[in-house]
This record gives sequence, C-alpha cells and structure tokens, in this order.
Amino acid sequence: MEAPALRRCVGDVGAFFAHHWGRAPLLLTQDEDAGFDDLASLDDLDRMISSLALRGSNLRMVKDGETLPAAAYTVAPSARSRGIEPLVDPAAVYQRFFEGATIVLEGIHRLWEPLARFCRGLELELGHRLQVNAYVTPPGSQGFDVHRDDHDVFVMQVWGSKRWTVFDRADDDVVLIEQEIPSASSLYIPKGFPHAAATTDRVSAHLTVGILTHDSIDIVREITKLAAEEPAFAERLGRTAVGDERRLRAEVERHVDELRNWLDKVDLDDLTTRVARKLWTTSQPALTGQLRRLATLDDVAAGTNVRHRAGVTSHLSRHGDVVRLLLPDRELEFPPIAEDALIYVMEREVFCVRDLHRVIDPHSALVLVRRLIREGLLEVDA
Repeated sequence: MEAPALRRCVGDVGAFFAHHWGRAPLLLTQDEDAGFDDLASLDDLDRMISSLALRGSNLRMVKDGETLPAAAYTVAPSARSRGIEPLVDPAAVYQRFFEGATIVLEGIHRLWEPLARFCRGLELELGHRLQVNAYVTPPGSQGFDVHRDDHDVFVMQVWGSKRWTVFDRADDDVVLIEQEIPSASSLYIPKGFPHAAATTDRVSAHLTVGILTHDSIDIVREITKLAAEEPAFAERLGRTAVGDERRLRAEVERHVDELRNWLDKVDLDDLTTRVARKLWTTSQPALTGQLRRLATLDDVAAGTNVRHRAGVTSHLSRHGDVVRLLLPDRELEFPPIAEDALIYVMEREVFCVRDLHRVIDPHSALVLVRRLIREGLLEVDA
C-alpha cells in the first residue's frame, strides 16, 4: 500500500507538525526504494520536454542566476497554429542545458497525472494549495543564488544529488543545513529561510512542491472586500485635513471608530462563507477519467452504486433560499428542495441511486446524481 503523501516527504508526520511546520527546515534521507521516481523520473521529465509540445510559459532556463531570454529555447508558432504563445524547442533546450543552463519545468502537476494524484493527497493532508516545478541542473552548476521563497517548499530529489545550504531565517550568517542530498531524499524549507543549491559532478533533477498557504490575512482581505461595499467607507476625506496633521488625525480616529463599530455588526456567517469560497474553490480539480464518465453518463440508473471521487474536497451549506456546494474549482447552487438529498450524498461514501428515493423523487434523484458525476464529485462504484 502506498504511503500517504506527507509521510513520504517528512517521515514522522506528528513530529513534523510539532517541530517543523512553518518553523524549521527538515531533511529526510531514505533508501532509493522509497524515492520519487513514480511521481516524475528523469525519463518522465525528458518526455515532457521532448514530446508534450510545451508552451513557453511551461518552461524557463536559468544560468548563473540569470533567466535566459525565451528566444534562446523557444520558436514562434507556425502560421497555421491558432496559438500566439511561443513553443518550446526541445533541441534548443538540450543545447542550452549542455552549455550549463538549468531547465525549469513549471506547474507540471497540471501536466503529469502521477504528480496530480500526489498533490491532491498532499493538499488534503496540509489543507493548502500546491504547485510543482521540476529543476534539471547540469553538472557543476548553480541555477539560483542564495534567495528566500515567499512560501514553504518540499524539495524531492529524483536523480543524482545536489548540495543544499539552508540558513537561519533570523540570522543568515547561521547555517542550519549544509549537505549533499542524494536521490530519494527530501528537504522541507519554510517560508523565509535563505537557501541555495548546486550540483556536484553529475546531473541533478529534483521536484519542488510550493505550498501556497492560506493565512489569517486572507480573512482580513475578505473583511476589506465587505467594507468596500459599505457607503460609509466610500466617503471622501475632508479637504480641511489636507496639510493639517491635527485635522487629519481627527479624521483617521473618526473612521477607525466607524470601522470598529461596523466590525461588531459583520455577519460572521456571511464572512465565513466568503472565506470558505476563497479556501475551498481554488484548487486544481481531479478529473482524470472524466471523459469516460461523461460518455457513460446515460447508463447511470436507479440501481447504480456511486461513490465520492478520491481526493475531491466538498462542503455543503445553506444560505437563505440557496443551498451551496463548494467543490475544488467551483461553487454550485441548488434549490432548498434538494437539501435533504445533498445531505444524504455528503454523509455517505458509497450509496445506491435508489437509496435517495427516501428523501427525493426517483427522477430528481437520477438527475442529481448524474449532475454530481458531471461536476466531478461522484463516480460509478465499479
């Protein structure tokens, strides 16, 4: 049985959350057998470059800390092509790589199914969105100088080795990790810790999982959006305050008092809905196999067993006369009459369509299940 995604990256999950999550780097070295080739091997990365007709936005190249101009490894689309974005030229990419440039494949969790499945599992365990880049670096090279990322990352070494140096977040003269990291190892670096990496005498390939965390400031942003809808906060500042700090201070105090009073009256249910929409409907949908599901949708009948699709997050709520279902990339609205049936669906991992007949009429049950299959929440239980 495959290990949960987070355990593959950190080992002891409890210790990770207790001592490292957002606080301190963590290096996990393990046997080759526990590596990450099943997610994206060196050959898989090569196949992406050579055979997937990548767009210029999918790949960039870096040498000595500088990003190469796109013209060095892309070509203009043909006159017959409907696209206007340059296409990656594999031969040019390999030539630049031979000359010492690092290949950066960006957002490959959208291109490669094993990575998409892995990321969905990791998202469910962490509760935050992810993105995956791959870095293939020539021998004796360093793609980037010492830098800080504005998000946490997991680094997973898939080929060769790389020497990593991670410095203390508060004092970048203090080295926390300085080690050659072999294949099958992983490194967790929280946001803000300076770091750099360089290859040895062999080619290195690693995956970097960027963790796009939701922070408490996201709640503040939603409050700001609500405040922007209030006429009181659209009031123009008085002209008498210009050039007069005392009068300006009085204006500031008055508006801050108004803000405090308004905050006491904010509808927390409405605010929670807004935050939920921000947090729960901005992920990559897990739609592998959806074409076959759509092709056989008419075969779904009262006696069909269905189940929730693995890795698909969902949340059901009622707001006035609207029942809302939040999915990874969308929000669905239903009339109140569908609420009991939706609650039944959400409470059961597997059920038969006819089981819904106890809360909704047979025709409506079939229509609802088929729609939830179409929207990516359910699938037929084979």
